[in-house]
Amino acid sequence: MPIIINLDRMLEERGMKSNELAEIVGITTANLSILKTGKARAIRFSTLEAICQALDCQPGDILEYVLD
Repeated sequence: MPIIINLDRMLEERGMKSNELAEIVGITTANLSILKTGKARAIRFSTLEAICQALDCQPGDILEYVLD
């Protein structure tokens, strides 16, 4: 898949755990895990906005397009 999810890297840089982010954003840890592993088929803009706000980052810091 040419879209890479860099949530693990952002969490590490911010010193935050997945369950912390899930609680702040208001999603389950299971759904956050699906997103982190790249198995999600879609993401709501409101969820992306909440993640960016919680991690103090831009969407491009989380989502990366890499041509195979």
